[in-house]
Amino acid sequence: MFASLVSRGALTSAFTLSAPARRGIQSSSTFRLAAEGGGRTSSAVTDKDLISKTKKGGGKKSEKKQRLNTNPPKGTRDFYPEDMRQRTWLFDQWRDVAKTYGFSEYDAPVLEAESLYTRKAGEEVTEQLYNFVDKGDRAVALRPEMTPSLARMVMAKKGGLGLPLKWFSIPQCWRYERMTRGRRREHYQWNMDIWGVGGVEVEAELLSAMVDFFERVGLSAEDVGIKVNSRMVIGEVLSELGIPEEKFAATCVLVDKLEKVPIDAVQDDLEELGLDRSVVEKLTSVLTNKSIESITEVLGEDSEAVKQLAKLLSLCKAYGIEDWIIFDASVVRGLAYYTGIVFEAFDRRGELRAIAGGGRYDKLLETFGGEPTPAAGFGFGDAVIIELLKERNILPSFESAGIDAVVFAMNADLYDAAISVATKLRKAGQKVDVVLENKKTKWVFKHADRIKSKYVVIVAPDEYSNGEVSVKDLSCGEQNAVKIEDLGEWAAGTI
Repeated sequence: MFASLVSRGALTSAFTLSAPARRGIQSSSTFRLAAEGGGRTSSAVTDKDLISKTKKGGGKKSEKKQRLNTNPPKGTRDFYPEDMRQRTWLFDQWRDVAKTYGFSEYDAPVLEAESLYTRKAGEEVTEQLYNFVDKGDRAVALRPEMTPSLARMVMAKKGGLGLPLKWFSIPQCWRYERMTRGRRREHYQWNMDIWGVGGVEVEAELLSAMVDFFERVGLSAEDVGIKVNSRMVIGEVLSELGIPEEKFAATCVLVDKLEKVPIDAVQDDLEELGLDRSVVEKLTSVLTNKSIESITEVLGEDSEAVKQLAKLLSLCKAYGIEDWIIFDASVVRGLAYYTGIVFEAFDRRGELRAIAGGGRYDKLLETFGGEPTPAAGFGFGDAVIIELLKERNILPSFESAGIDAVVFAMNADLYDAAISVATKLRKAGQKVDVVLENKKTKWVFKHADRIKSKYVVIVAPDEYSNGEVSVKDLSCGEQNAVKIEDLGEWAAGTI
C-alpha cells in the first residue's frame, strides 16, 4: 500500500518538524501526508539526490568545529586541586575561629529575589547585580552579599529563633564590578553575625574574632589595622546641620564614595538629595578626625557617638586587641543599612583594598517589614586576604595532595594483593593512592614525587611470598620490609 501511494503521486500536502535550537542541522525531518488512507512517506524516499549525498565526499563540507574557549567567564575562577586545597585551608581557618566563638553555620540559596537587594540609597551593590527574569517571569539575582538572606531567614521563623543568635556562613557572592587586584566578580565571603544584642559588646566580640583569625594565619598588628567609627558621628553632625533623618543613609553612601572620587563627581547626587555642597564639605572636615579626643572636641562629651566609641575601645583593650584598633572618623562603609559602629580591616602598607568590613544594622529587618531587632556582623572576602598572605610570604604551600602512601603491585598477578594492602592502610587512617595500571617502577616513583606522597609501598613477588611488603620513606630514601599483618600498626605510627 505504501508503494502504491507513492506511485500514484497522490501527495497533496506537507509539513515540517523543525528544531531551531539545534545548530548545524542541514535539513529538517519532513513527512508527506497521503490524500488517501492517511499514509505518509519519509522525504528520504522522494529525495532523488539521496545517493549522491551519502557518498563519501558528497554534500556540503562539514563546518570547521570552533575551538572551545577554555577560560572561565571573566571575573570568575576555576579551582584546580591545588587551588581547592588552598580554599579548603582558608575556610577551615574561618570555621575554626567561628566555632571557637560559639557560632553556628548556616547557608542560603545563591539565587534570591531581586527585591531583596534593590534598596533606594544609591549603593554600588544595587548597581552591580547579576539579575535577570527567570522562566517563571520572576525577577531574581545572584546574591551580592549574605546579610539580606540572613534577614529573610530570620523573618521566616517569625520570632521562633532563640536570641541572641550567633551564626556564620561562607557564601559565594556575585557582583558585576570593575576588577582590580583582590577584586573579582565572584568571591567567597566569611560572614559572622550576632542578632538580638544592642550593646557594643557585640562589635567587640566580632572584632576579637577577626583578630584571632589574623593571628592564626601569621599576621600581626604591624601588618593589619582595623579602623572603627560610628554612623552616629555623621548622624549627629547632620542633625546639627538640619538634615532630616531619612536622608542619613543615602548621605553616608555618598560620603563613602568620596574616598574614591572627588566631590564634583557626586554633585548630581547631592542635588538630588537636596544637600548643599557646604554640608558635605562640613562633613568631610569632621571625618578627618583620627582620635577620640579630637572628635570629642567637635561633638562634645555628652555625645552618644563618643560614649559608644569610648566603650568599644575600652572593651577592645580588655580583649587584648587594642594594638589592632584605630579610630578613624572617615570610615562609614558603603551599605545604607548600617546604623551604628562600623569597622574596616586594612593593609597597613596600603597596597591592597579593604580586607574585611562590617558594623551594626539594627534597622535592616524593619526595612523588610519585620520587627525591630538589633544586629551586627562582618563580611571577610577570600581574595584580598590570599593576596596579603602572598605579599607577606606566609601563605602555606598546597602542592602536596596529602597522600600518605602510594601502593604499587610489581606485576598484574599481585594487583589483588595490592588492593588488600591499600585497604589495610586506609582502615588504619592513611590516605592511600593505588596505582591502577601496570606501570614501571620508575614511573611509580616519579608519580609519588609529583603528588608529594610520603611513602611508596611495593608489593613484590619475593617479599609477598614471605608475607611482607617493601616500604620506602621518600623523605630520606630508607627502605624496609614490613609484615603485612603489622601494616595497621605501622600506618598508625606514621599518622
